Amino acid sequence: MDMIIDQMLKSYNTQTLYDKKNAMKEVMQELVLCGLSRAGFFKNAAFYGGTALRIFYGLDRFSEDLDFSLTIVDKDFDLKEYFPTLEKEIRAYGLNMIISEKKKTRERQILSAFLKGNTKEHLLIFYADNDTGKGVSANETVRIKFEVDINPPPFATFEHKYRLLPIPYEVKLYDMPSLFAGKIHAVICRNWQNRVKGRDLYDYIFYLARQSEVNQKHLRERLLQSGHITEDIAFSLEEIKEMLYRRFDFIDFGQAKIDVEPFIRDTSVLNVWSADFFKQITEGLKTV
Repeated sequence: MDMIIDQMLKSYNTQTLYDKKNAMKEVMQELVLCGLSRAGFFKNAAFYGGTALRIFYGLDRFSEDLDFSLTIVDKDFDLKEYFPTLEKEIRAYGLNMIISEKKKTRERQILSAFLKGNTKEHLLIFYADNDTGKGVSANETVRIKFEVDINPPPFATFEHKYRLLPIPYEVKLYDMPSLFAGKIHAVICRNWQNRVKGRDLYDYIFYLARQSEVNQKHLRERLLQSGHITEDIAFSLEEIKEMLYRRFDFIDFGQAKIDVEPFIRDTSVLNVWSADFFKQITEGLKTV
């Protein structure tokens, strides 16, 4: 095992195969971040979403994907430009991963790519324990998905943060109020269809528990862009709360709990989830 990977794994309590898979994916996510940073990606883009919240602000749940946004609109942005440097960085740690971009089927504002490798092969690289690979199909694939919004809503605000492993590197990311705006937009607007995304609700509590303010101007632009409000709406704090209250009335909290349970250790925190609970904690929402 690479010494740097071994050092990164020491921060994880891996008691089960599921724990080991998640730890492996999280380390891989940070290798991707480092590789993108060294490729100059953050000159044009910023990190946001659940994984950004976990790595830089201490969110205590596993987050599957890496989400990025350009800092200004660029419909001609070429994500593939960063692949050679990123792939070289990943392979420098002994990982046999391939990067591919998801093909466009129509004009989209989100570009997607996947870093893929064999799960069993990489578990053995990470843990060097033959027992680790037991019960894992020889064909199982580990995937690190990353997406870039090339048509970002304006008024997001950013900060720069640093990580020391695998080597010291810098990341530009949304600050907490802008991250919170994105999460409130997801809670209000995400098309959950038959799968309520309880992870959105879990993260929403995380922001409120830390008394984070919401970037109101950025939230308004997100809602305008997605067509959930119009220019004539008086977008006050009370209106934001009312939109959330209406959403909470229609959520199936049983399904929401099922969605988030695999991503957290202490599932007892979900016992209080109800429309009334979420409405009451929303009373403390603040904007900036």
